[in-house]
Amino acid sequence: MNDIRVAVIGVGYLGKFHAQKYAAMDGVQLIGVADIDAARAGEVAAEVNTRAYADYRELLDSVDAVSIVVPTESHYTVGIECLKHAKDVLIEKPMTSTLDQADALIDLAESGGRILQIGHLERFNPAVLALKDIVEHPMFIESHRLSIFKDRCTDVSVVLDLMIHDIDIIMNVVKADLVGIHAAGVPVICKHADIANVRLQFANGCVANVTASRISTKNQRKIRLFQKDAYISVDFVGREIVIIRRSQNPGQGLVPGMDIRQMSFRDADVLEDELAAFIQAVRSRRPPLVTGRTGRQALAVATQIMDEIDAAIRRYLP
Repeated sequence: MNDIRVAVIGVGYLGKFHAQKYAAMDGVQLIGVADIDAARAGEVAAEVNTRAYADYRELLDSVDAVSIVVPTESHYTVGIECLKHAKDVLIEKPMTSTLDQADALIDLAESGGRILQIGHLERFNPAVLALKDIVEHPMFIESHRLSIFKDRCTDVSVVLDLMIHDIDIIMNVVKADLVGIHAAGVPVICKHADIANVRLQFANGCVANVTASRISTKNQRKIRLFQKDAYISVDFVGREIVIIRRSQNPGQGLVPGMDIRQMSFRDADVLEDELAAFIQAVRSRRPPLVTGRTGRQALAVATQIMDEIDAAIRRYLP
């Protein structure tokens, strides 16, 4: 079996980890890393024993697949060039800056028979993977994704930085058309919203209340789902699920008349799992877990949320 030849384009904070994972992966040959910061590319290349490039286009003829980990505004430009060179592509989330750009990438990937995977990392969290066998018909969802401020990803709204993870998860478990959005947000430190809240209403009656903040005093990533006869709480950081269901035994437990079950999952390297899944999709030619169309769906909802927040900011803030 031939090795899959890969490259990482953009080796900043996250791209460096992509390079490290590929370099250690069986059946994968890391051909090179590219970054407009030549010194940074050289530093990472030396660490993972590969070649550094200042221009990513110079390595495209030597690889089968690429990870694109450049700033969001460059996702489309780099992605379209790689797809034109018939390369399989993993693009970090959000997939592009606009829906038109996302459509162009999807069309080119599908017409050329290329793999296009979007880096919604949380989908590979063991607790999230387990939800498909637990969640049946949620009617109310509440999620909180709070982060201590970090001086990165400030070129985009917190909606694209953090909230888009939960948008993707919620759209995947609800599986119904979105019929209403009511959003609010405030730019506190950056020029874009640093804290945002949205109420999503779905055609099947489900309502989701989603909050994301990157100026919190603590890190928290939790989602709670309520469905008939059951309450499900997911802690993404702790990789734990608590399920409370109606019981036939009217005992006097913590919640009378309810059974409580706690599920804990192994400490997983979700980035490694995501990249391994991408390599498997490249090798098998089967659609990845998070396709371009899935990434576009999350981007479309995020765009509507941001448009509503931006309109309110212009109307009410000086």
